[in-house]
Amino acid sequence: MSESFETIRFEVVDRVATLTLNRPDRLNSFNTRMHEEVREALARVKDGRQDGSVRVLVITGAGRGFCAGQDLSDRNVAPGDAPLDLGESIEKNYKPLVLALRALDLPVICAVNGVAAGAGANIALACDMVFAARSASFIQSFSKLGLIPDTGGTWILPRLLGPARAMGLALLGDKLPAEQAEQWGLIWKCVDDDALMPTVQQVAAQFANGPTFGYAQTKKAIWASSTNGFEQQLDLERNMMTVCGRSNDYREGVAAFMEKRAPQFKGD
Repeated sequence: MSESFETIRFEVVDRVATLTLNRPDRLNSFNTRMHEEVREALARVKDGRQDGSVRVLVITGAGRGFCAGQDLSDRNVAPGDAPLDLGESIEKNYKPLVLALRALDLPVICAVNGVAAGAGANIALACDMVFAARSASFIQSFSKLGLIPDTGGTWILPRLLGPARAMGLALLGDKLPAEQAEQWGLIWKCVDDDALMPTVQQVAAQFANGPTFGYAQTKKAIWASSTNGFEQQLDLERNMMTVCGRSNDYREGVAAFMEKRAPQFKGD
């Protein structure tokens, strides 16, 4: 299944939804229309998770870049309207976007095929797993405009990298090559350019046929750990393990193990 959009491409094949940012002439930077279409696509992913037709989401970019963040030439919400206040733009567009990615009850993989700058970098980092082409890079470009890292950047960076590296990236706005991003633990894996999509597709297929319910609980637990105390996290693990133990996927996993066969997970 594929859908027709103006600024993105969206398709679902074998329970893998692929959302491709598709404004390559603008390095896939976000304008108002792209935000609207991405919201619609994510709503379809959420609906697909409910009916079982979608069990993993892949996000990537068309052309030579992943996403350059906000399109600075797109200043109006509609013809004749006043320019959006920056805080209003975050509240209306970027905050709901990253919260929606984090809330999806399925794995979200980002395939960074080129430069990921500004909000584009932090959208990638809000995904559950990030693969990047060796030629890709991450840039916290906000400081060049007198701004702060948004779209969760000030929360994600120090947790992944520690305060020293987070501060350096945020204040200097230097380009961080994908290979170094992997070495620093910012992303999951850096691969050769021509191996990016085959690698991501292989992992996506694994997720699409895996125990999706357990994956969803795992991502919730990992994200929650950054703000929970140790005892709180132990309680969360106990509660989530109880829920997972009642799932159909768990029953199927145990049955397949005992019967020495491949499991046939349904995702619930």
